[in-house]
Amino acid sequence: MAKILTLTLNPALDITIGLDTLRPGQVNRSQEQHSHAAGKGLNVAQVLADLGHSVTVGGFLGHDNLQPFEALIGWRGFVDCFVRVPGETRSNIKLVEADGRVTDINGQGPEVDEAARSELLRRLVQIAPGHDAVVVAGSLPRGISADWFRQLLEQLKAQGLKVALDSSGEALRVGLQSSPWLVKPNTEELGEVLGLAVDNPAQQRAAAERLLASGVEHVVVSAGEQGVSWFTHDHAVHACPPKVQVASTVGAGDSLVAGMVHGLLLGEAPAQTLTRATAIAAQAVTQVGFGIRDREQLARLEAAVQLTEQQEGCR
Repeated sequence: MAKILTLTLNPALDITIGLDTLRPGQVNRSQEQHSHAAGKGLNVAQVLADLGHSVTVGGFLGHDNLQPFEALIGWRGFVDCFVRVPGETRSNIKLVEADGRVTDINGQGPEVDEAARSELLRRLVQIAPGHDAVVVAGSLPRGISADWFRQLLEQLKAQGLKVALDSSGEALRVGLQSSPWLVKPNTEELGEVLGLAVDNPAQQRAAAERLLASGVEHVVVSAGEQGVSWFTHDHAVHACPPKVQVASTVGAGDSLVAGMVHGLLLGEAPAQTLTRATAIAAQAVTQVGFGIRDREQLARLEAAVQLTEQQEGCR
């Protein structure tokens, strides 16, 4: 298996609250509540660990609420490359209704100063070599500029790592300038960053071709229950996920990224890579929390994924 680094610059304590129906402006009583040390890179790391990879995790963590994150890192056996900064790692509140709709209330997170930024770059110089790939995922915290983020990605590429980028907004826009090995926007994120409509398969293909022409090798575009499209210079394939009972959509995209990186690093056939990644993402929405919990369920979901030519889409 591979040695993979994940970077979560703006992690979060995810507080997931289950509701029957959210009633804005009224008192709502939860049916269940869970809290998880999370953030996109950490979510990806957990799935990669379940797939058998050796994982190093890094980014920035606030001193004031370290316990859940250090507990997760210790339990999972991750190598810890996080830089501790003053303040509290943000909390993200996710209100999950019975029909699967999720309302996110995302915190701001601590300020990352120059000393912390320099320390992370220094650690990566020492730690990153020897890893097969790095997944850079999530939003940018306060104190991280677009120029610094570009410097980070360029340093990782210069160290010989395959860079998989899963972000949105300014972070995605800047990240694309470094021509990552793989990008995984959803349709909304892709349309926003390119200023294009990507509502149908033809528009998605046109957008992906722009990214491929700029040097990106793998463009993975997710569209929820409408499936996943994967574009390279050699193929354009679409996967239709199986129908599942949705518990929470949180972490589905992160699970997809992990599955794609897994298959690509192992050199698997494209059909196998996309099928498994789509099944892992489908399994993620059936549960609250992250990771591959039921191998038999995953096998059933893999068998139910349908691959088509990208222009066909799901019916």
